[in-house]
Amino acid sequence: MSVRLVADRPLLVTLRQDGPIPLDVEFTCHSGEVLAIFGPSGSGKTTILRSVAGLYQPSHASIRSGADTWTDTSRGTFVPPYRRAVGLVFQEYALFPHLTAVLNVMTALGHRPRVERRHKAEALLNLVHLGGHLSRKPNELSGGERQRVALARALAREPAVLLLDEPFAAVDRSVRRRLQNEIDSLRRSLDMPLILVTHDFEDVVRLATHVLMLERGRAVACGPISTLMSRPDLSWLREAVGLGSVFDATVTRLHADRGLVELAFDGGTLFAPARHVAASAAVRVRIPAREIVLATSAPTGLSLHNVLPGVVTAVHADTAFEAVVVQLTVGGVVLLAEVTRDAVGRLGIDVGQRLHALIKSVSIELLASDANNTEENR
Repeated sequence: MSVRLVADRPLLVTLRQDGPIPLDVEFTCHSGEVLAIFGPSGSGKTTILRSVAGLYQPSHASIRSGADTWTDTSRGTFVPPYRRAVGLVFQEYALFPHLTAVLNVMTALGHRPRVERRHKAEALLNLVHLGGHLSRKPNELSGGERQRVALARALAREPAVLLLDEPFAAVDRSVRRRLQNEIDSLRRSLDMPLILVTHDFEDVVRLATHVLMLERGRAVACGPISTLMSRPDLSWLREAVGLGSVFDATVTRLHADRGLVELAFDGGTLFAPARHVAASAAVRVRIPAREIVLATSAPTGLSLHNVLPGVVTAVHADTAFEAVVVQLTVGGVVLLAEVTRDAVGRLGIDVGQRLHALIKSVSIELLASDANNTEENR
């Protein structure tokens, strides 16, 4: 089911203050994009979300949704939360315990004529695959189902921006994976910016198109996920989750007899471990930097399936780490390889050098980006 709720209205945010919660961030999120705000606890992630929603006003702020200005401290403009076209899903879901799923959603439909509210609420619950649970109260639903009711209620406001505050924190890993697939599938049918606050890097890899990395309220980096994940200089990210390249690919062939899937990406072809994906499915690929071996020539007689020629575009040596991070451009994709200082010296690795990236198939993390292509969502 495809729902187009609003026209293209980019969200533009600038927030700055020294305290009590330090903030120094600036970003733009366009319709169809998912901006993941990622950082450790206490880094200001939720404060940014609350500022967009109008639940908090920093000392210096400018927040615009398309042509609408919600906050402009320089001009004394502040639109209250109830007048902002924002859908907000709290970590705790904040459902009314005495109301059924359909009535919870109807509470957000006060702007609609009364005769339309029930039908609209049911349509939204169908959208999040809860059409069979309309009459159940929150205590009769699982954690994942409650999260989807909260999501339907947020969409009921017909928002220009959808905000998700740690939406998977209260569910276990298996439910988390299914909900990630639900939201990824849903966001493809919604014409609005989506802001996701999370401290779990898996959420970033599976859902984000763009990433804002925070540390103590300050933006450490911001940009497309494929660009940020391939930067060799982000030592903070290296410490937090480990460096690795993230990019999108398409399944071109299934090799069931070999236990492999063949992927086409901007740098050529990759072979990854078989999983439940369909031919032509869109997938997201992550390759940890520590899993890439560099060679000056293409090797022979190895069990490797993936040997990719590329050009060194950066070499980053951080004195805080023993390893050196080499950035290698392969076609239209940038890979990171974490190697020893000795390897850099022996191979004479330098910018402009042509090398081969050797990648074991089993080291490739393959994430289906279309929930309809994964068996785990059925």
